[in-house]
Amino acid sequence: MAAGTVAPHPYPSLTKNYHYEAELVAILDKGGRDIPVDKALDLVYGYSLGLDMTRRDLQRALGDEKKPWEIGKIFDHSAPIGAIHKVAQTGHFTQGAIWLKVNGQTKQNANLKQMIWSVAEQISKLSQAFELFPGDIIYSGTPENVGPVLRGDVIEMHIDGLPNLSVKIV
Repeated sequence: MAAGTVAPHPYPSLTKNYHYEAELVAILDKGGRDIPVDKALDLVYGYSLGLDMTRRDLQRALGDEKKPWEIGKIFDHSAPIGAIHKVAQTGHFTQGAIWLKVNGQTKQNANLKQMIWSVAEQISKLSQAFELFPGDIIYSGTPENVGPVLRGDVIEMHIDGLPNLSVKIV
Protein backbone atom coordinates (compact mmCIF):
# COMPACT_ATOMS: atom_id res chain seq x y z
CA MET A 1 0.00 0.00 0.00
CA ALA A 2 1.32 3.42 -0.89
CA ALA A 3 2.22 5.74 1.97
CA GLY A 4 -0.54 8.23 2.76
CA THR A 5 -3.38 6.03 1.53
CA VAL A 6 -6.11 4.40 3.58
CA ALA A 7 -6.75 0.85 2.43
CA PRO A 8 -10.12 -0.85 2.89
CA HIS A 9 -9.97 -3.71 5.39
CA PRO A 10 -12.92 -6.12 5.53
CA TYR A 11 -14.59 -6.86 8.86
CA PRO A 12 -14.38 -10.66 9.08
CA SER A 13 -17.15 -13.18 9.41
CA LEU A 14 -17.98 -15.10 12.61
CA THR A 15 -17.13 -12.28 15.04
CA LYS A 16 -18.71 -9.40 16.89
CA ASN A 17 -15.49 -8.43 18.73
CA TYR A 18 -12.73 -7.52 16.24
CA HIS A 19 -9.46 -6.25 17.78
CA TYR A 20 -6.31 -4.46 16.58
CA GLU A 21 -2.71 -5.08 17.61
CA ALA A 22 0.06 -2.81 16.24
CA GLU A 23 3.35 -4.59 15.57
CA LEU A 24 6.82 -4.11 14.14
CA VAL A 25 7.32 -6.71 11.39
CA ALA A 26 10.67 -8.24 10.44
CA ILE A 27 11.07 -9.85 7.01
CA LEU A 28 13.83 -12.44 6.60
CA ASP A 29 16.07 -12.96 3.57
CA LYS A 30 18.10 -15.77 5.16
CA GLY A 31 17.05 -18.78 7.16
CA GLY A 32 18.43 -21.38 9.47
CA ARG A 33 18.06 -23.22 12.74
CA ASP A 34 19.41 -22.52 16.21
CA ILE A 35 20.51 -18.98 15.35
CA PRO A 36 22.42 -17.30 18.20
CA VAL A 37 21.03 -13.93 19.31
CA ASP A 38 24.19 -12.11 18.23
CA LYS A 39 23.75 -13.42 14.63
CA ALA A 40 19.96 -13.20 14.39
CA LEU A 41 19.71 -9.72 12.87
CA ASP A 42 21.90 -10.92 9.98
CA LEU A 43 18.81 -12.78 8.74
CA VAL A 44 16.64 -9.64 8.50
CA TYR A 45 16.06 -8.19 5.02
CA GLY A 46 13.79 -5.38 6.13
CA TYR A 47 11.01 -4.07 8.33
CA SER A 48 7.45 -2.94 8.05
CA LEU A 49 4.42 -2.07 10.15
CA GLY A 50 1.75 -4.68 10.65
CA LEU A 51 -1.66 -5.05 12.18
CA ASP A 52 -2.26 -8.38 13.87
CA MET A 53 -6.06 -8.45 13.81
CA THR A 54 -7.99 -10.82 16.07
CA ARG A 55 -11.51 -12.18 16.28
CA ARG A 56 -11.25 -11.88 20.06
CA ASP A 57 -14.61 -13.48 20.92
CA LEU A 58 -13.72 -16.63 18.96
CA GLN A 59 -10.22 -16.73 20.41
CA ARG A 60 -11.53 -16.49 23.99
CA ALA A 61 -14.42 -18.93 23.51
CA LEU A 62 -12.18 -21.61 22.02
CA GLY A 63 -9.54 -21.01 24.69
CA ASP A 64 -12.17 -21.38 27.41
CA GLU A 65 -13.12 -24.72 25.86
CA LYS A 66 -9.43 -25.76 25.86
CA LYS A 67 -9.56 -26.00 22.06
CA PRO A 68 -7.03 -24.58 19.60
CA TRP A 69 -7.88 -20.89 19.09
CA GLU A 70 -6.15 -20.31 15.75
CA ILE A 71 -9.52 -19.53 14.11
CA GLY A 72 -9.51 -16.32 16.14
CA LYS A 73 -6.10 -15.30 14.76
CA ILE A 74 -5.88 -16.86 11.30
CA PHE A 75 -8.42 -15.78 8.68
CA ASP A 76 -8.58 -13.87 5.41
CA HIS A 77 -7.02 -10.39 5.74
CA SER A 78 -5.97 -11.01 9.37
CA ALA A 79 -2.54 -9.39 9.05
CA PRO A 80 -2.38 -6.15 7.02
CA ILE A 81 1.21 -5.11 6.38
CA GLY A 82 2.78 -1.93 5.03
CA ALA A 83 5.56 -1.58 2.47
CA ILE A 84 8.80 -3.37 3.27
CA HIS A 85 11.85 -1.16 3.87
CA LYS A 86 15.35 -2.62 3.56
CA VAL A 87 17.60 -2.70 6.63
CA ALA A 88 20.25 -0.91 4.55
CA GLN A 89 17.89 2.09 4.42
CA THR A 90 16.38 1.98 7.92
CA GLY A 91 18.81 0.17 10.18
CA HIS A 92 17.45 -2.16 12.84
CA PHE A 93 14.61 -1.08 15.10
CA THR A 94 15.39 -1.37 18.80
CA GLN A 95 13.79 1.84 20.05
CA GLY A 96 11.42 4.54 18.90
CA ALA A 97 7.73 5.27 19.17
CA ILE A 98 5.10 2.75 18.16
CA TRP A 99 1.51 3.92 18.34
CA LEU A 100 -1.94 3.19 16.99
CA LYS A 101 -4.92 5.49 16.66
CA VAL A 102 -8.56 4.65 15.98
CA ASN A 103 -10.50 7.53 14.43
CA GLY A 104 -7.71 9.91 15.51
CA GLN A 105 -7.75 8.81 19.17
CA THR A 106 -4.55 7.22 20.51
CA LYS A 107 -5.20 3.67 21.72
CA GLN A 108 -1.68 2.20 21.87
CA ASN A 109 1.45 4.21 22.61
CA ALA A 110 4.81 2.74 23.60
CA ASN A 111 8.49 2.56 22.70
CA LEU A 112 10.07 -0.40 20.89
CA LYS A 113 12.69 -0.61 23.65
CA GLN A 114 9.86 -1.84 25.91
CA MET A 115 9.45 -5.06 23.92
CA ILE A 116 9.61 -8.15 26.13
CA TRP A 117 11.88 -9.82 23.57
CA SER A 118 13.91 -7.93 20.96
CA VAL A 119 13.61 -8.92 17.30
CA ALA A 120 17.01 -10.67 17.60
CA GLU A 121 15.81 -12.67 20.62
CA GLN A 122 12.59 -13.60 18.83
CA ILE A 123 14.44 -14.84 15.75
CA SER A 124 16.80 -16.86 17.95
CA LYS A 125 13.94 -18.42 19.94
CA LEU A 126 11.85 -19.15 16.85
CA SER A 127 14.84 -20.79 15.14
CA GLN A 128 15.07 -23.23 18.05
CA ALA A 129 11.48 -24.38 17.44
CA PHE A 130 11.28 -24.11 13.62
CA GLU A 131 13.58 -23.90 10.66
CA LEU A 132 13.39 -20.31 9.41
CA PHE A 133 13.36 -19.54 5.67
CA PRO A 134 13.94 -16.54 3.42
CA GLY A 135 10.63 -14.74 3.06
CA ASP A 136 9.42 -15.56 6.56
CA ILE A 137 7.59 -12.66 8.18
CA ILE A 138 7.72 -12.18 11.95
CA TYR A 139 5.15 -10.01 13.73
CA SER A 140 7.03 -9.03 16.87
CA GLY A 141 4.34 -8.33 19.49
CA THR A 142 2.13 -5.42 20.46
CA PRO A 143 2.04 -2.70 23.10
CA GLU A 144 -0.64 -2.88 25.79
CA ASN A 145 -4.20 -1.67 25.22
CA VAL A 146 -5.41 -3.79 22.32
CA GLY A 147 -9.05 -3.12 21.63
CA PRO A 148 -12.08 -3.40 19.36
CA VAL A 149 -12.92 -1.73 16.07
CA LEU A 150 -16.18 -1.46 14.13
CA ARG A 151 -17.10 -1.01 10.49
CA GLY A 152 -16.29 2.57 9.48
CA ASP A 153 -13.38 2.95 11.93
CA VAL A 154 -10.03 4.17 10.58
CA ILE A 155 -6.89 2.67 12.11
CA GLU A 156 -3.61 4.56 11.76
CA MET A 157 -0.39 2.90 12.90
CA HIS A 158 3.05 4.50 13.33
CA ILE A 159 6.61 3.38 14.02
CA ASP A 160 9.37 6.00 14.06
CA GLY A 161 11.39 5.69 10.85
CA LEU A 162 8.66 4.06 8.73
CA PRO A 163 5.70 5.52 6.84
CA ASN A 164 2.38 5.12 8.65
CA LEU A 165 -0.05 2.31 7.83
CA SER A 166 -3.76 3.19 7.66
CA VAL A 167 -6.82 1.01 7.05
CA LYS A 168 -10.56 1.59 7.16
CA ILE A 169 -12.72 -1.23 8.48
CA VAL A 170 -15.42 -1.97 5.86
